[in-house]
Amino acid sequence: MGLSPAVVSKRLRKLEDRLGTRLLQRTTRQIALTEAGQGYYERIVAILAAVEEAEAFVSRRSAQARGTLKISAPTSFGRMHIAPHLTAFMETNPDLSINLVLSDKFVDIVAEGFDLAIRIAELPDSSLVARRLAPVQRVLVASPAYLAKHGEPMTVDDLDEHLCLPPHNGEVWRLEGPEGATVSLRPDGPLSTNSSEVLREAVIAGTGIALRSTWDIGPELSRGELIHILPDWRASRHIGLHAVYPSRRFLPIKVRLFIDYLADLYGPEPYWDSPQASKYPDAAE
Repeated sequence: MGLSPAVVSKRLRKLEDRLGTRLLQRTTRQIALTEAGQGYYERIVAILAAVEEAEAFVSRRSAQARGTLKISAPTSFGRMHIAPHLTAFMETNPDLSINLVLSDKFVDIVAEGFDLAIRIAELPDSSLVARRLAPVQRVLVASPAYLAKHGEPMTVDDLDEHLCLPPHNGEVWRLEGPEGATVSLRPDGPLSTNSSEVLREAVIAGTGIALRSTWDIGPELSRGELIHILPDWRASRHIGLHAVYPSRRFLPIKVRLFIDYLADLYGPEPYWDSPQASKYPDAAE
């Protein structure tokens, strides 16, 4: 904005004096929002979004997206299923720039200035708004080479006798089976890593059994490079692909257009679950 830190600090102090509360906690090393500051910021952002929407409507630009859209997305999913489709979206919205930040951490989208985040999860209650974009299936898979060497488990209890690869985030396998049966397992395999992509390559190479999302290994399943084992068991059916954004009465057009684009692209039966998913579609398809 062309303002010096001294000017910004002075204006913030005046704002805090007028409001009679502290908005920021200041130390010698960092500045962080207080609870009051967080709430104030969320409400001000909603007001500014409403003003932007109103100005776009009056100037008859409500169908056009402008500025920069800052998006947070999981690393592998963003690389495989968002990046290839950005060109088509940007060609349709030539006045819009995209800032796509890939991370497997759940970022604070308000504090870090994101317009929206793409999350794969069973989302808890939150002050944020979430739109479900597609279902997510997580299934147990192994390579033909692994099964030829170690045999195929016939029941979920047989997994105790197999090499099961722990998730990169250390989560427990929570599986749902026939007639509402549930079981929780903590895999204890020979490989530990903080990279989901390393686990993907390891299960394809025959290192062990893994619980993987079909968006991640759809082509390998279709080509027979991985085998879906124990098909009656899978991860929670409540897990989904969501677009998450701050709660706003007036959603900026750039956010709405991108969310609608992804919802149309994936849908209730996403392309990665197609029986013909030997390859994922190009961005132009």
